[in-house]
Amino acid sequence: MVKNAGSHYLLSELPEWKLFPAVLRGRIRLKGSGITNPVAVGDVVRYEAGDPTAVITEVLPRRNYVIRRSTNLSRQAHIIAANVDRAYLVVSLYFPELSLPFLDRILVTCEVYGIPATIVLTKTNLYRAEAADEITRFRALYEKAGYPVIETSVRTGENIDALREACRGKINLFSGESGVGKSSLIKALDPALDPKIGTISLTHLQGKHTTSLYEMYPLSTGGYVIDSPGLRGFGLVDLEKEEISRYFPEMLRVADRCRFVPCTHTHEPGCAVKAAVEAGEISPERYTSYLGMLEEDKKFR
Repeated sequence: MVKNAGSHYLLSELPEWKLFPAVLRGRIRLKGSGITNPVAVGDVVRYEAGDPTAVITEVLPRRNYVIRRSTNLSRQAHIIAANVDRAYLVVSLYFPELSLPFLDRILVTCEVYGIPATIVLTKTNLYRAEAADEITRFRALYEKAGYPVIETSVRTGENIDALREACRGKINLFSGESGVGKSSLIKALDPALDPKIGTISLTHLQGKHTTSLYEMYPLSTGGYVIDSPGLRGFGLVDLEKEEISRYFPEMLRVADRCRFVPCTHTHEPGCAVKAAVEAGEISPERYTSYLGMLEEDKKFR
């Protein structure tokens, strides 16, 4: 499935790019209570041909997906994309100001479902001269945790060619907070694309709110990009508090040295994670994000 427009969808039999509309068979819609969208962009589906609209009859098992809690304190969840080769998490230090807890929640979700993640720092032409030290600290924080960081500027073309090459032959999710320049970045990868308008009229697909649409685009240089709407929040789904630290790679590397198992890495004596934070081996910013996730976990119980 390559586009979700409310209760209507667009399909294509990849690698051929020939879009056609589809709707969902009712019995599929009832499955998976708590999930707001039974079919996600990137899903492989079976369908029955129709004139003019096909009917999706089955969603095949996903090899991975990115999921978030729909709204604050909601028990419902929304699948952002499925069957992804790599997630590119688009952030800007400023314009809008970076939220590390938000970024860390997406990174944890990628770790849970085994999706490699790259952090894309955008709009560097706007603040590089004044914030060179902040950029260096940001890179060090996440590269030390094990995540590649690529600095980009649509205006100057910085690293756009390298990013385009990295996307070649893969299904790539681009996600981030509202206003970080994600759609502009996708258009820079392939100027023929227009993430805001799309390639097919949605008049008959109930596409009233284009900012809420999820869509896959083919890159002329090879591969695909999934554009997700700008997010304003990202809640974790189906994680016990004892599990969360396993999805911080830098914590996982030292956790087996904790005196007690399981260890929440908050109050226990002999905690190797807390010792690593004090020694500067784990960044206090990432540890603070972890504590915030533990607190968030309590709110949903």
